[in-house]
Amino acid sequence: QVQLVESGGGLVQPGGSLRLSCAASGSIFDINAMGWYRQAPGKQRELVATITSGGSTNYADSVKGRFTISRDNAKNTVYLQMNSLRPEDTAVYYCNAAIRVVFWKSETTYWGQGTQVTVSS
Repeated sequence: QVQLVESGGGLVQPGGSLRLSCAASGSIFDINAMGWYRQAPGKQRELVATITSGGSTNYADSVKGRFTISRDNAKNTVYLQMNSLRPEDTAVYYCNAAIRVVFWKSETTYWGQGTQVTVSS
């Protein structure tokens, strides 16, 4: 009964900014790593950024210096601030999270439904 719900996608002009949010809800004991991935038409899903429960981050080379991942552990929410957007950033963006529903079980990776980001003039 764990759900990840993304929001914040849309249409933006090149050079613009968007902020994506992804909130996890349901039966959650704790959340380890959270991340954002994207999939453009005709391409494979690729990593955008990840963040651990302690705040360590990792970024794809293509977004370094433009995107910032952050999280609010109290709200079980991960964010992706996207600046200086380019047409090649157009894709469906998915969040994921490694979640334990009870302390004696191992983590399971859950995915959101995706949110469309379109960068176009």
